[in-house]
Amino acid sequence: MLLELRDVRVHYGKIEALKGVSLEVGEGEIVSLIGGNGAGKTTTLKTISGLRSCSSGSVFFDGADIGSMPGHRRVLAGIGQAPEGRGIFPGMSVHENLLMGAYARKDDHSKELAEAYELFPRLAERRTQAAGTMSGGEQQMLAIGRALLSKPKVLLLDEPSMGLAPMLVQQIFSIIEEINRRGTTILLVEQNAQQALRLAHRAYVLETGRIVRSAPASELLDDPQVRAAYLGGDVGDAAGAAGGPDASGGVALDKAAKDGSEEEASGAGEAGAANGGKDA
Repeated sequence: MLLELRDVRVHYGKIEALKGVSLEVGEGEIVSLIGGNGAGKTTTLKTISGLRSCSSGSVFFDGADIGSMPGHRRVLAGIGQAPEGRGIFPGMSVHENLLMGAYARKDDHSKELAEAYELFPRLAERRTQAAGTMSGGEQQMLAIGRALLSKPKVLLLDEPSMGLAPMLVQQIFSIIEEINRRGTTILLVEQNAQQALRLAHRAYVLETGRIVRSAPASELLDDPQVRAAYLGGDVGDAAGAAGGPDASGGVALDKAAKDGSEEEASGAGEAGAANGGKDA
C-alpha cells in the first residue's frame, strides 16, 4: 500500500478533529474523500503532508512510518499537495511559481516542467505573467502544476473545482484523470461529490472526523443514502434511512459550492474554537 492512515487522531486544543481515521491509497489509484463542511477532509490531507501532527495513530508512506517526518522531507519522499485556496505566489510569474514546486529538489526537473506546460498550455502562454493577475481557473492549473514539479508519487488535491465555472471544472477533472493515467497516485478531496465519485476508483465518506463508509466509487455513486446526503438526490426517504447528521448534507454542500466557504471552517466550531475559526 502506497499510503496508509491507521487510527489517526488530530486535535485543535481540546477539540478532536479526526477521531480514529483509517484509510488506504494503493499505487496508481484515484481515491476520493467526500463529506460535508467541517468533516475533517482538509485536516486529513494536512496530516498526511505534515502540516498537522497526529495526537495518536500512524501515517505510513511507501512502507515507512512518516509520523515524525517534517513536511519538507515528505515532499522529497514523494508527497505533493495542491492546497485548498491554491496558495499561489501572486507577485511571482507563472514560471517562477512552477519552479517553487521543485525548490527542495537537487536533481534535474526540466522533464516535470515540460510536462506541466504540456498539461496546461495556458500556463505556457502566460509563463511571464504575474500569477495574481490570472483567473481562478488558471491559478488552479498553476497550483496543480507546481505540485507536479515536486515529482510526487501521490498527489493530494484539496477542492480543485472550488469557485470554478462548470466548463473549467470539467477541464480540471480531465487533467486530473490524465495525471493519474501517467502514473501519479491521487487522493482527492472535493465538494463536487458526483464528479469526484465518477473519477475515482474508490472512495471514503468522512463525517465529523470519522470514516463512516468506504467502497468502490461506483458503488457509492449509486447508494441512495450517499446520493441523498451528497449528490442532491431525493432527501425524503434516504435521509431518514441515513439517520445521521449528514441527512441534510446535500444542502450544505450546495451552499458551499455557491459561496466558496472553506471546508475546514468546522461547522459547529470544531477547529474554530482552537484556530480562530479557520483551519489554516
